[in-house]
Amino acid sequence: MKKSLIGFAIIAATVFSQFDAAAQFRNGKVPQEKTEAQQLMEEAEAAEAPLAITLEQALKIALSENVAVKIADKEIQRSEYAKKGTYSSLYPQLSGTGSYQRTLIKNDIRAMMGDGGFSDMMKDTKIGNSNTFNVGAALSMPVINPQLWKSLKISDISVETAVEKARSSKLDMVNQVKQAYYSSLLAKEALDVYQTVYDNAVANYEKIELKYKAQKASELEYLRAKTNVSNAIPNLYDAENSVFLALWQLKAVMGVDLDMNIDTVGELNDYAETLFYDLTQTDSLDLSGNSSLRQLDLQANVLEQTWKLQKLAYAPTVSLMANITYSSVANDPIKKLSWFPYSYAGLTLQIPIFSGFKRMNDVRQAKNQYEQVQLTRQDTERQLRIAAQNYVNTMASCMKSYYSSLDAVQSAEKSFEIMNRSYELGRATLTDLNDATVVLVQSRLVQSQVVYNFIVAKANLEKMISNDFLYEE
Repeated sequence: MKKSLIGFAIIAATVFSQFDAAAQFRNGKVPQEKTEAQQLMEEAEAAEAPLAITLEQALKIALSENVAVKIADKEIQRSEYAKKGTYSSLYPQLSGTGSYQRTLIKNDIRAMMGDGGFSDMMKDTKIGNSNTFNVGAALSMPVINPQLWKSLKISDISVETAVEKARSSKLDMVNQVKQAYYSSLLAKEALDVYQTVYDNAVANYEKIELKYKAQKASELEYLRAKTNVSNAIPNLYDAENSVFLALWQLKAVMGVDLDMNIDTVGELNDYAETLFYDLTQTDSLDLSGNSSLRQLDLQANVLEQTWKLQKLAYAPTVSLMANITYSSVANDPIKKLSWFPYSYAGLTLQIPIFSGFKRMNDVRQAKNQYEQVQLTRQDTERQLRIAAQNYVNTMASCMKSYYSSLDAVQSAEKSFEIMNRSYELGRATLTDLNDATVVLVQSRLVQSQVVYNFIVAKANLEKMISNDFLYEE
């Protein structure tokens, strides 16, 4: 008995779950697996502490939430609909017709009654029917229409253009996310440097304050140490604000809520290995994948096809047409109507002869636009190669500066340690220690800036040659 009840319960639960799933399907609530981007966003909203995300995770979130990417995808759909609308011109066009006419004043026929004498009367007779009904259907279909066929080719290219624009939007988004991510890392490293400066200034001030109270340090040293702490505070606040703004910029380009609690992972030195870049591969850059050039090529293709389409305006066209009409007339529409059919079918030939030179000028205009785009493409490619060379030169300069910046940081750290010990032993002044601190700060910031400049130039170069495929996931 218990087994029967358990079996019945399982069957009932299964049936109810199927009914619930069917109801969700009808209501458009089909259960779907959450993407990694959605899971990360939910974790960030639920986390109390900032959720640290990698660059790859930031890109995945941006690909699902960035508004520009969504608009580009919508544009692809719109182009597909427009293409289908153009192809519908090849199908037969069927339309129904119907009309009703009510005769207000009928025609009169006057007839002579009798043998024609003066006493004879003239009689008026009304002719026609009070109501006229017409219903029917008309069919038309292009048989030979070169311009229509060429317009179908143009609609295909329009879809390709929309796809390429979507690809360009994704490449721009990837580049923007990268630069915002790198900027946040640079801001955080600057904050670490100024935090260290502040901590050292506070530590020195506390030591000198004890010496000053014990009358082992002069008032001048005490005031200088206090001034160093005051001078370090504004830089620390500015660095904190820079980190906050950099993270806001990152969230803005990702397309997420600006209040989302996220943070970036790692530091700029993690990307230092990318400085070992083979610049020989940039000697002859392949710009065939550049989105701007590809869009210009597609635009030129559209204008070339438009040029040919205008030429085809001189070609004759042949169309198939057919019509069937049922007519009925009656004085009393309530009575049963008698319908009389009428139908025909045939071909229509249209030969362009003269249009006031309009077709000729349309051809010239299309050719002129095509030539303009060709010149624009040449100039755009020239400008892109100049920009690419600028990125390559920046990368080469950063590669040369990186090792010198490493040596400068190591020397500045060692100099600061020596100067700090010397000051504690009374062999150096506070001014000497401050100078060593400034040199250390500048050398660390220069090293971070060198790495930042390199990876930003590399990201811009990869976007230009479309060598960044992270978004394809």
